[in-house]
Amino acid sequence: MADTPARMAPRRGRGRVNLLYLAPLPLLWTGLASSPLGMAADFAACAVLVFAAWMLSEGLEAERAFQARKIARRPALPRKILASVLTGAGVALAAFPAEAPALLGPAILGIIATILHVTAFGLDPLRDKGMGGAVGAQADRAQRAVEEGEAVLSDMEAAARRIGERKVVVRVASFAAAARRMFRTVEEDPRDLAAARRYLSVYLVGARDAAVKYEELARRRPDPGARADFLSLLDDLEANFAARTTKLLDSDRQSLDIEIDVLRDRLAREGVDPERN
Repeated sequence: MADTPARMAPRRGRGRVNLLYLAPLPLLWTGLASSPLGMAADFAACAVLVFAAWMLSEGLEAERAFQARKIARRPALPRKILASVLTGAGVALAAFPAEAPALLGPAILGIIATILHVTAFGLDPLRDKGMGGAVGAQADRAQRAVEEGEAVLSDMEAAARRIGERKVVVRVASFAAAARRMFRTVEEDPRDLAAARRYLSVYLVGARDAAVKYEELARRRPDPGARADFLSLLDDLEANFAARTTKLLDSDRQSLDIEIDVLRDRLAREGVDPERN
């Protein structure tokens, strides 16, 4: 599926972010050739600018996730705005004259850098999307369920890594990917939570507990039969999660078709033929 312009925008910014990581590095060399005050200013400027680039990268990723969802809360931390402020501060530090300290010139350059940064990368999403009324409460419940599910998956993946068997690690990763596809479906439409709740709680916790028990057994002694049973369980769970996710998506499509049919009937009663328009 092709990306929309809104979804592509944060991705296009990644190349510029990589350049921002490299741009402050010359300050390390100029700092070594400066007075102690100049060295401190240049080193601090380099650190602040690198941190700003990292903050911007995180902000672009949060924006991408926000834009990809139909219903989403604005990022709790405005990372892109903070990155702009930090960039301005870093530029001001880099421009600080060590020999004749002055504040006005560096401050002006810092403000200009902040404005240019905002112009180049924009602001963070500042409003929730599709979160009014009951939908907002559903989205909160869906987000909590997904966060709990992610914690369970992390425990399961950690257990697989401790087992140290490549085939087990790969199969757990494949199951986790199927589970996360369901997570994304529920995040995009929190109304699907009711139909997916058993999968996000009972089945997921059961899979984690099975992984932990197999890890304990594998550490005591190898058991090919237990290993085969565990891998078979993962196969069944992955298939069930994938089937449920497909059903959730089909249900969304059916709901859309029903809404379209209702709209067409209403237009027909109003004397409007949608096929002719």
